[in-house]
Amino acid sequence: MASPQREGFSIPTSISHAALGQVTSKSLGVKYNCAQCAASFSLSKNDAIRCKECGHRVIYKARTRRMVQFEAR
Repeated sequence: MASPQREGFSIPTSISHAALGQVTSKSLGVKYNCAQCAASFSLSKNDAIRCKECGHRVIYKARTRRMVQFEAR
């Protein structure tokens, strides 16, 4: 009779971070550009809306690098 374990399978020895509900990588937030000094930075959900270099409050959301395609009529 065969053993209960298959040849290519091994029992995990430690609990993974995903099983514990922990996030392994920190979310960087959304990338923005300052309107005054043109610095690029990222802001998280709870960050103040200010440039991290000059403190200016007018910022622009950076354009995505993914291809965006719209269907025209």
